[in-house]
Amino acid sequence: METQLTKTEILEKKQLLQEYDYAQEAISILEQNNGRFDTSFDKMWEYKNGVQIFGERKSLWQVTLGELRKELCGDEGFRGKMKDYTNNPGSAPLLTGLIVSLVGIAGAHGLPLDPAIATIIVLYIVKIGLNIYCEYTEPAANPNLPAGEEEKGK
Repeated sequence: METQLTKTEILEKKQLLQEYDYAQEAISILEQNNGRFDTSFDKMWEYKNGVQIFGERKSLWQVTLGELRKELCGDEGFRGKMKDYTNNPGSAPLLTGLIVSLVGIAGAHGLPLDPAIATIIVLYIVKIGLNIYCEYTEPAANPNLPAGEEEKGK
């Protein structure tokens, strides 16, 4: 799923999060990459970690989203914060609360995220919605099994 922020959405988030340096850093990268989350994530990761991303097998963006899914989709606290923000999308404190929550949840599970990188991820989840994110990043069924059969022991 290729999702990106429009120029208008970028300007709205830039204005909304104007007091948060880490968010401005993330929005600047999003702006430079025409609102593309995957490219912006890769560039921010490289900038923050000094590591270039190589390989064609899996993107770091997709792997990160998959790993975070395990933590976010079942976390009622994050879901509650997401619902609060969805009901009031003009609230900078609610949006930054989502970012801080993501940093905390990820860190507690061994996935340390820089707040600027977390901002890109949260803006992506806000754009597509948490339920769609959870469904979209759900691991595929075992392709070695016939359709309709589940693995034993699950």
